[in-house]
Amino acid sequence: MTKTRTGDAFMPAHDYGRALPRFSANLLVRNVANSLVFYREVLGAAVRYADDDFAALSLLGTDFMLHADHSYDHHPLYALLQSARERGVGAELRFLGLDPDKVEERAKRTGTAIVQPSKDYAHGWREVTLLDPDGYIWTVGLPIPELKP
Repeated sequence: MTKTRTGDAFMPAHDYGRALPRFSANLLVRNVANSLVFYREVLGAAVRYADDDFAALSLLGTDFMLHADHSYDHHPLYALLQSARERGVGAELRFLGLDPDKVEERAKRTGTAIVQPSKDYAHGWREVTLLDPDGYIWTVGLPIPELKP
């Protein structure tokens, strides 16, 4: 695994790994700094740590990671990563608890691709669907208040 970081990470990798929940997401990205614009400025994720190789993020209390492609250069996925145009097709990452209209406004300001503008759906969410810089699909929204008869 090639690292470009100088100095120490925010915590030893084995401590971070052991602290993760039973299910977590690790998104492989072309450029961590470019991706952080989307995650911080559009979705409002908290950046716990970031360098050119790795970022630890939290969104609504859920931790997830970004790893730069180059940090996987000794992994069997590396060749596939290099040939992939878009990363997230077929998987949709969903977060309930983010205002889709506000997220859409921020997406427009940052030039983020909007797949589906904010709207209400029969499944009870008002949501917006976006693409991050690597093509990961994010749908975020809020429950639609129940209408009183």
